[in-house]
Amino acid sequence: MELFYTSRENITLDSARLVIDGDEFHHLVHVLRKKTGDQILVTDGNGLRCEVRILDVGKKSLDGEILDYAVVDRPETGVTVALSLLKAPQRFELFLEKATELGVSTIIPMITARTVSQSTSERVQGRLNRWRTILLSAARQSKRLYLPQLGEPLSFRQVTALQGYDLKLIPYEVSEEAPGVHCAGKNSLFLIGGEGGFTAKEVEEARQAGFMEISFGKTILRAETAGIFAVAFVRAQLLCGESREWF
Repeated sequence: MELFYTSRENITLDSARLVIDGDEFHHLVHVLRKKTGDQILVTDGNGLRCEVRILDVGKKSLDGEILDYAVVDRPETGVTVALSLLKAPQRFELFLEKATELGVSTIIPMITARTVSQSTSERVQGRLNRWRTILLSAARQSKRLYLPQLGEPLSFRQVTALQGYDLKLIPYEVSEEAPGVHCAGKNSLFLIGGEGGFTAKEVEEARQAGFMEISFGKTILRAETAGIFAVAFVRAQLLCGESREWF
């Protein structure tokens, strides 16, 4: 059964009703041709899972009856990736899509010393809207009940000052430290540099802020590949470890 998203404000559990509007309504009705009587899965992107029967399809929204619902606990393991903005937007967007499919918790667009892509505030908002659409599409495809959080771009220094993480890691191309860290059940933050990687000064600043330097192997990965690998690295630990936790 296909999964769709609507805001929590559109869901009334007491009366077993919900509304779907906006882009999700367009995709559901005009692309997938769903109609009255069809059953779908709906989530608020925050763990609520509803089995829904479509009651009425209007011009801009539809009404649905909630047949059953459950609240799924948020995964204990969290993975945040702070990735430098990239010169080629499509490469950053590829990372957004694949990281979402793999289970990333939070994505932080980052501005480093070597970040080439610099945008005005207005352009940033346009990009954020597009990026959220990409995240939603990838989450729908992979049937995620928790949408990844996406923040506004932060500077490298702002990211290194963030608190609340059990593990803070900076993959660095000249490092020879194998990634012998265990992420299961922890909240991890990965810093991923852009074109040209991090400067030696940035790596030292990260160390001073409590980040552990690790290697992703002897070959040099593109920035978006390194970001995807970071999330896959955590997911692989969950699938192969004793916890058997799934994103």
